[in-house]
Amino acid sequence: MKPPYPACASPVAIAVRRALTLSLPCFLAFGANAHAEETTSEPTVLDSVIVEAGNLNRPSEETGQYRPPASQTATGLTLSAQETPQSLSVVTHQQMEDFGLDDANSALETTPGVTVEQPETDRTYYTSRGFTIQRFQIDGVGAPLPYDNVQGDIDTAVYDRIEVVRGANGLMSGSGTPSATVNFIRKRPTAETQASASVSAGSWDQRRIEGDVSGPLFGTDRVRGRLVVAAEEGDSYLDRHHRERQVVYGVVEADLTDTTLLTAGHTWQNNDTDSPLWGALPMYYGDGTPTNYDRSASSSPEWSYWDNQDHRSFVELQQFLPGGWEATLTGTHLDADSDSEIFYLYDPNQQLRRGTTEDLSIIMDNYRYENEQWIADAQAKGPFDLFGREHEAMVGVNWSRSRITDHSARLYRTSDIDVPLDQWDGNYPRPTFGPSDGGSDFTQEESSIYGATRLSLTDRTTAILGARATWLENSGVSYTVARESEYDAEIVPYAGLVYDLTDTLSAYASYTEIFEPQNEVTQDYQSLPPIEGRSYEVGLKAALFDERVDATAAVFRTEQNNTATFAGTFADPRPGYFNFYEASGGLTSEGVELTLAGEILPGWRASGGYTYLQIEDSDGERARTFIPEQMLRAQTTYQLPFWPQMTVGGQVRWQSETFRDQQYNDGQTRQESYLITDLMARYEFTKNLSASLNVNNVGNEKYLNSLEYDQSFYGEPRNVMLSLDWRY
Repeated sequence: MKPPYPACASPVAIAVRRALTLSLPCFLAFGANAHAEETTSEPTVLDSVIVEAGNLNRPSEETGQYRPPASQTATGLTLSAQETPQSLSVVTHQQMEDFGLDDANSALETTPGVTVEQPETDRTYYTSRGFTIQRFQIDGVGAPLPYDNVQGDIDTAVYDRIEVVRGANGLMSGSGTPSATVNFIRKRPTAETQASASVSAGSWDQRRIEGDVSGPLFGTDRVRGRLVVAAEEGDSYLDRHHRERQVVYGVVEADLTDTTLLTAGHTWQNNDTDSPLWGALPMYYGDGTPTNYDRSASSSPEWSYWDNQDHRSFVELQQFLPGGWEATLTGTHLDADSDSEIFYLYDPNQQLRRGTTEDLSIIMDNYRYENEQWIADAQAKGPFDLFGREHEAMVGVNWSRSRITDHSARLYRTSDIDVPLDQWDGNYPRPTFGPSDGGSDFTQEESSIYGATRLSLTDRTTAILGARATWLENSGVSYTVARESEYDAEIVPYAGLVYDLTDTLSAYASYTEIFEPQNEVTQDYQSLPPIEGRSYEVGLKAALFDERVDATAAVFRTEQNNTATFAGTFADPRPGYFNFYEASGGLTSEGVELTLAGEILPGWRASGGYTYLQIEDSDGERARTFIPEQMLRAQTTYQLPFWPQMTVGGQVRWQSETFRDQQYNDGQTRQESYLITDLMARYEFTKNLSASLNVNNVGNEKYLNSLEYDQSFYGEPRNVMLSLDWRY
């Protein structure tokens, strides 16, 4: 693709090795060119502007760095970290490669301020700043999560990086949630042929193979393609637990004209799990004392399984317009389905005795789930002149429709397992499941109009103003509970201000409001009212070490009402409903975040952050106690100057203690503060071939994965992974 305006590069031009800038000088150069065309019959041809330091939109796989590239996640505008008036962290391609972050859970566990709540093996919730992350983005387009969780794993082989903007972000992520927005940025085709492959083997017979090939098709760089495949299989530290995962991603992009780019792609991912945990381990006995099982303990029998499969297709049309504007139309289709026979062992009346699991309750379920989702998004953005200064604007419309159907065939028993779970061999007769005894069939539809503008008020001051108006409609039924609600033109405003104190230090402030419908139900199976509130953030951002490192210090506060608060467990639950909730009078989350990412010295890369968080209810008492008040996440690698073929590094995850009140007594289940340390080393035999060793949980720390619910299981003990990587 050869843009007609050589002084202003597009992302496509970058793909053919034109490292041009999309910053303000580029727009000014374009403006000069456009003015010349208006005033003379002979066009003025300007010299190309080449910036060796790299472009704002450059994929992170090309940089090999931990420093985040520019992001559109917060506002839809392409902004550097210093220009974004919110806390931004990015898990880059290099970080994923260095520490073997091959799924979303392991990647987000390294992200400052984010907790990965995994109360069972194949269903995961995520929180930030005290609240559940309720939707993801893919390439900046919102992808609703109907049940606020992810079933199975999300393989990261498909993605160049994962961007996380913390705080409320209703402008770009639907109606507004006070936690964070997670944006998965796909890999795209390259103009030059490149290829890579890796094989890995590790603890518990873990094996993984991955391949990635990209380049021009049909003998021309006007059509480019990329194919990514990965397969993983292995046992687990959990008894009887076995997992398989496969992913295939194909994408093609074509320059239809010099200013029109068409991209189409499809991702297929399959997760098969034998003996999964549905629910987990009872955490305390009838007298309130902790159970403290072996880490390998599992409440799943031999015959149980939980299989998940996703098909996600997308088509994207980009049109580059005169005046530096560009328009993008994106359509996405998701077909996700789940098939399982699962086993839930729980203690509804708090009567667990030592040495046995007899008299506990068992639910066995033959469960089927399908989510068909359609998403359409149209967006235009570019610069404009006003009062003698240049500004930027973005406008868009978005529509999504999710239809969820599921079927459950449940059987209820009393346990006769006469040994503790960590001594049980998983031998339990598989029942004959009958026809479905309940299910769901409901639709969630959402339409939005959104827009933002970045105003250059002075040479040092910019303001970002935006809003999103959203129409929501839910219809259908979920296990005899009506899913009927409608909200019209709910408006979520957004405002941000950035002031450059110096060329490398800026102060910022941002404000947004919150409106988010909830899926939880009361004891009477009535839906809770929507969450409403507001979120504030102020801070400083700096470019350090010759502008190789981005650093942020942020203070934030979120106020919200109607938050779902756990109120109990149904004694005789309907299928699909174990717990009931109440809308609390209000929750306040406030705290401090410190983050840093980049190359401190040549060869020394680091990324990390510290979070201090307080969550209080309307009475001033600590709330959501399963979320730690303090968290530290840090990664670093160093290429040895005296042995440049060798790179060594490590990452740490530390969090303060968490607890949850027990349901039927005055006791508490507590997880003391813990530190997880992972180490890595990589040796480059040649520029094309290297080997890596990762040792995770070096200290062999024993800890619970989550206390969000009354049941939990333990995290991975010490384990190793050896990889051999080749690239062309």
